[in-house]
Amino acid sequence: MARTCLAVVLAAGDATRMKSSRSKVLHTVGNLPLIAHVTRAAASAGVTKVALVVGRDAGLVTAAASAGLDVPVTPVEQTERKGTGHAVLMAREIIAEGFDDVVVLYGDAPLINPESLAAATTERARGADVVVLGFRAKDPTGYGRLIERDGELVAIREHKEASAEELAIDFCNGGVITFSGTEAVSLLEAIGNANAKGEYYLTDIVEIARGRGLRCVAIEAPEEDMMGCNTRAELAEIEAVWQARARLAAMLSGVSMIDPASVFLSFDTELGPDVMIEPNVWFGPGVRVGAGAVIHAFSHLEGADVGPGAMIGPFARLRPGTELGEKAKVGNFCETKKASVGAGAKINHLSYIGDAVIGAGANIGAGTITCNYDGQNKHVTEIGAGAFIGSNSSLVAPIRIGDGAYVGSGSVITMDVPDDALAIARARQETKPGRAERLREKIAAIKALKKNARAAQQD
Repeated sequence: MARTCLAVVLAAGDATRMKSSRSKVLHTVGNLPLIAHVTRAAASAGVTKVALVVGRDAGLVTAAASAGLDVPVTPVEQTERKGTGHAVLMAREIIAEGFDDVVVLYGDAPLINPESLAAATTERARGADVVVLGFRAKDPTGYGRLIERDGELVAIREHKEASAEELAIDFCNGGVITFSGTEAVSLLEAIGNANAKGEYYLTDIVEIARGRGLRCVAIEAPEEDMMGCNTRAELAEIEAVWQARARLAAMLSGVSMIDPASVFLSFDTELGPDVMIEPNVWFGPGVRVGAGAVIHAFSHLEGADVGPGAMIGPFARLRPGTELGEKAKVGNFCETKKASVGAGAKINHLSYIGDAVIGAGANIGAGTITCNYDGQNKHVTEIGAGAFIGSNSSLVAPIRIGDGAYVGSGSVITMDVPDDALAIARARQETKPGRAERLREKIAAIKALKKNARAAQQD
């Protein structure tokens, strides 16, 4: 029978240092809330239920933690702040339901890897009653030290309480603890003898467990897995680590990046093999890029589906609802929104295409816009396969341009254009010989009058 595991995720911590109007765990890394990173890692590691200890913004935090998750999330409220042990005890009734393992996680530490969590539950299955995740700190100052003897963990010593010998230890407490589900409630309740400050330290669970003859061990995880967030500066550091991980994974899967550090990905970005990404590209949520597509520099994509072999940018913006067919092109200084662009169609430069359906092989000339908004409602523009839209054209929706139709440059099209028809909607040109010289003389005279007026004012 598969092991059952409860994750108790602490998401009610103090957020004053974030200087924010919202809960700390709702801030994002890779465009995903911190709390969602944690619950998703737990689910990937095999957790079967999540108890979410919430405080501020409880409803929003619970929704963020649950989104896209296959395991149930049950919120429990913590109204008082008496330390980590007290926070975990808020989930006492859920813990008492009976699980093989209980793992305590922190909602503001989004870099935890499922592999690290799985390693802890594996150690539990091998007979350890308490498993603590630790890390080798480059600078251990301020961290609790993991005190080991004969291969077992004997204590977690807070920095301020450590001896000189213990301070020399670089193996530090990462905060993540997994312990026996059958012993969980009893161990947690034993922490109830509060310290002098009235706080309940979860770290006391190690010495309590050893006092009962239970086996405690520490296993090592990467230091960056344990990174927590208390300030905006730390949030930026965590973002940098997450982005580096995401870029590396993408490149190892067959994506090319000329300047990886300038490319920013989202938690759900999908990049096919042989995709080429030039510098300074930003991927918002909901972007999928097919094999062999090229994303040129300074492009911004969000909620877009880019077909195989398509070309984007440079300086292109693809907004939500954009769907590009195979080898379609959206060029420099173009914006698309809720637009379906057929295979091989081209929107090469300086155009806005919104609420539109463009057929395969169509060509959209420079400066073309779909006039999709009437001040209250959005309307659709349909452009048929193989149609040619001349430069600087305005297509006033709702409207349909037929297959193979032509629209003359500079036109304002307000009526449907049939298949294979030519539409021209602009004033007829008039040419007046000799008028240019007379016009220049008139302009020069006006300029001279203005100059003389300024001189008179100065006198």
